[in-house]
Amino acid sequence: MIYMDSSATSFLKPPQVEEAVCRAFHTMGNAGRGAHAATLGAARMIYDTREKLAELFHIREPFRIAFTSNATESLNIAIGGLVRPGDHAITTACEHNSVLRPLYVKESQGASLTILDADEKGRIAYEKLEQVRQEHTRAVVITHASNLTGNVTDLARVSAFTRKYGILLIVDASQTAGSIPIDVEKMGVDVLCFTGHKGLMGPQGTGGIYVREGISITPLKVGGSGIHSFDKTHPADMPTALEAGTANGHGIAGLNAALDFLKETGVEAVHQKEMELAGRFAENVGKIPGVTIYGDLSGKLRAPIVSLNIGELDSAVVSDILWDDYEICVRAGAHCAPLMHQALGTVEQGAVRFSFSYFNTEEEVDTAVQAVREIAEEQ
Repeated sequence: MIYMDSSATSFLKPPQVEEAVCRAFHTMGNAGRGAHAATLGAARMIYDTREKLAELFHIREPFRIAFTSNATESLNIAIGGLVRPGDHAITTACEHNSVLRPLYVKESQGASLTILDADEKGRIAYEKLEQVRQEHTRAVVITHASNLTGNVTDLARVSAFTRKYGILLIVDASQTAGSIPIDVEKMGVDVLCFTGHKGLMGPQGTGGIYVREGISITPLKVGGSGIHSFDKTHPADMPTALEAGTANGHGIAGLNAALDFLKETGVEAVHQKEMELAGRFAENVGKIPGVTIYGDLSGKLRAPIVSLNIGELDSAVVSDILWDDYEICVRAGAHCAPLMHQALGTVEQGAVRFSFSYFNTEEEVDTAVQAVREIAEEQ
């Protein structure tokens, strides 16, 4: 099997991730719910993982990071807890439904929403930011990289705008955390939402949210916290404020091991290899008659994603052929990015997405290119 669906989840992981999860099953209790060895060990491991994430994202205080189950939960916490009735929010046509749907809920509850256009290459209309700003604009919610085109957002330009007007910058780093260097302070990020199972190479069911000092988010859920149990209200201090209930300790143990791998290897080195593979693939499939590649491939910084179509073939048909005849795993369809497909003109056909991992090889890339070539030649 050749796995090229890492933008959906990192099936290919460092072996120490599995080892850490298995070890956690035999050693870990419930963090913060006791004073015995099993619970104290769990608490230490979870805090150690916070510290490693803080180092990775250049966050000064690890307690500003709360663990969640995935980026979708993080984005629901951020949007649900910060955008209020009467507020105005700005987002883009490049967003995943994990951004769009919570914003639509807020719109139905009395907030207003502006969606910046994207062109046929998926490039955001940044020049419209000033035009669409309103007196009550509360937040810009934006992806760091499109999960469909691989285009990386110009966060420097966006954060210059948000800083100028004191607007919150909420960033969806689902496709970049662990794959592209992130410095929340230099980038001017107020809230960073990320998942653990993609570029961070951790288990599914892990993720997190960073909240800048001075920002208070109304929690999405309240309940058990392990502290102040007689209070009627949930603790307000981070990270407990956003971590009601039992943490996914076993998953976080795997994420901890993945972070060790990323530190040892270097995020820059990971990204370089992934982009070499993506570039090799794009260059060669781009020469095949009938193949259309989407996105702005001229960008200096990109996510390791190449989405394409072959003639008029439905993307799902291509995906099925790739698996049935070549055992190549890709993602086809709408990719939970409906407005991006509208911009690209692929609403009916969808697109076939190849997304590359540090653990893929040049031989696998060449096999995938040949598979695309053979499918195209049969049309």
